[in-house]
Parts: sequence; C-alpha cells; structure tokens
Amino acid sequence: MATVATRSPQGAWELGARAGYAASGLLHVLIGVLAAQLALGSSGGSADESGAFSTIAASPFGAVVLWFSVVAFVALAAWQAAAALSGAAGETADRVKSGAKAVVYLALAATAYSVLQGASSGGQTESATARLMQSTGGRLLVAAVGVGVVVVGVYHVHKGLTKKFLQDLHRLPTGTAGRVARNAGVVGYAAKGAALVIVGVLFVVAAATANPQEASGLDGALQTLRDAPAGPVLLLLVALGLVAFGAYCGVRSRFGRL
Repeated sequence: MATVATRSPQGAWELGARAGYAASGLLHVLIGVLAAQLALGSSGGSADESGAFSTIAASPFGAVVLWFSVVAFVALAAWQAAAALSGAAGETADRVKSGAKAVVYLALAATAYSVLQGASSGGQTESATARLMQSTGGRLLVAAVGVGVVVVGVYHVHKGLTKKFLQDLHRLPTGTAGRVARNAGVVGYAAKGAALVIVGVLFVVAAATANPQEASGLDGALQTLRDAPAGPVLLLLVALGLVAFGAYCGVRSRFGRL
C-alpha cells in the first residue's frame, strides 16, 4: 500500500502531462483547419492559438474542454519545469529545452484561460513587440527573438525529416497505425517548422523596419504565406501538416516518453 501511495502523485502528474499532449494535438488540428479555411478564402477565425481556443469556446461543452486544456497545459508545464530543475531531462541543453517548453505550455494555458474569461489575445503580439521596441535595445531583442524562432523552426523541420521525433516515443503503435503515426510526425514537424520560420522572419523584419505590425504571430505568418506566389496552395499544405502534427501529438500522449 505504501508503494502505491508513493507512486500515486507521480502517476497523477504523468496522466496530466499526457493530457497536455492530447490538448496540444487538438489545438494544432484546429489551427490547421482554420489555416485551411484561410487558404480556401473563408473568413473563419484567426489561424492561431487564440482562434483555435475561440472555436472550442463556441462549440457545445466548449467551456469544459477549455478548462480541461488549462489544467492539462499547466500539468505538462509543471512536468517540463520539474525535468529542467531536477536534471531529469539530461544534459544542460535538454534542461534548457525543457524549461523553454514549460514557458510555452504555461502561455498556452494562459491563452485558453483568457478565452474562458471572454478576452481575446488577438493583437497582443503586436502590442508587446511595440512596447519592447520602445525600450533600450528593444529592436535588437525583437530581432534576437525572431532569429531564435527561426532556429526553432529549422530544428522542427530537421527533427521531422530525420525522424528524430521517434526518440520521444517509447514505442509506436503496430501495423498501419504505426506507419500513419510515423508519417504524421514527419509531415507535421516539417509543416510546423516552416510556419515557425515565417513567424521568426516577420519578427526580424519588424525589428529591421521598426514596424511592430510586421510581428503578427502565427496568424500573420500564415496570411503572409497565403499572399505569396502560389500561396494558397502552400498554405493548404501547411494546414494539412499542422493537422498531421496534431495527430502525432495524440500518439505522443499515449506512447510518448516522459
């Protein structure tokens, strides 16, 4: 009984962390759907986290799903933070990565909570960038953030094409499900990486031109892609890739290493 009692808290946190990956999967699928609507000329909502959470809020039992997302993302953030602080993540680079992931998941929890409270995060990226640019060295910091996002995006593409994401799983489903999960990871990581590269480039452009409106986040990046030559086709491919990434996150929630 003592052993069970000792393991129960850890088991609950692990369940919460896995729920966080499931919530991330749903989020990316919805962003992919919104991006596809944008590519096809439909107004839809903002093709970003805020737009996806707003879509959930407007659906039946949306508030329940949003509260689930808030709790799940907080649990996953806590798990990543604990891994970073305790050294369970491994080498220093892995600990830094876990710490960064904790910040990202907390931000997602905050966005979901703001939608629950009836607020919208639309335009917050631009306003935050504008405030940062007004500070000493602000443009350099915005440029540095942009370069960092580009690096993360390139890493995602590399992780997808080289199948390094398989190291995050303790095993794959068997048969056809396993092949689908592997392909979803390849396509999903590459598509998300491409979107992040565009976001990062826009931040660098914003810093170079002193125009915070250029740093418009994921929704702005996808709109920029849509307006490029052959943009709607490229955006539709990215949208399908984001849906694939969401599917992979669902697989990771079940078979991922923690």
